[in-house]
Amino acid sequence: MSTELELSVEVAAPPDTIFRAVTDWERQREWVFGTRVSVVSGDGRSAGSEIEAVTFGVSDRMRITRWDPPHAVEVLHLGRVVRGTGVFAVRGSRFVWTERLDVPFFFPSVKPLFMLALRRSLRRFARFAEEYR
Repeated sequence: MSTELELSVEVAAPPDTIFRAVTDWERQREWVFGTRVSVVSGDGRSAGSEIEAVTFGVSDRMRITRWDPPHAVEVLHLGRVVRGTGVFAVRGSRFVWTERLDVPFFFPSVKPLFMLALRRSLRRFARFAEEYR
C-alpha cells in the first residue's frame, strides 16, 4: 500500500534560513515530534550522504538523493518499515514537507495520529526556523 502526504507551513524567515534550519539534522529533535536524527554516512550536506531518524524506536535510514540549497533536499527511505521518498522544499517563505511512502497494512489506523504529530511538528518548525541561528 502506498500513500502521499504533503503538509506545509508559513515561516517568517528568509528561504536560506528555512533551508539551513530544516537540514540541521541533529537539531530536528527540537521540532520533529519524538524523533532523533543523525548523519551516519557522508557530510549530511550532499547527495549520497545518509541520515538516520529514530522515531519512538523505529529506525528510518535515508539517503540524500538531491541537495539543492536553499530550495530542496530529497531523500530515499531505505528501511524495512519506512520506504519511499521524501522532500523538504522551501518555496519563498513556505516550508513544504512531502512524503511518498510504501506503508504497512496498519497505516490507515494510525494515520490520524501520524498526521496530528506532523502538523504539530510543522508548527514547532516554524517557531524553530524563525529563531534559528
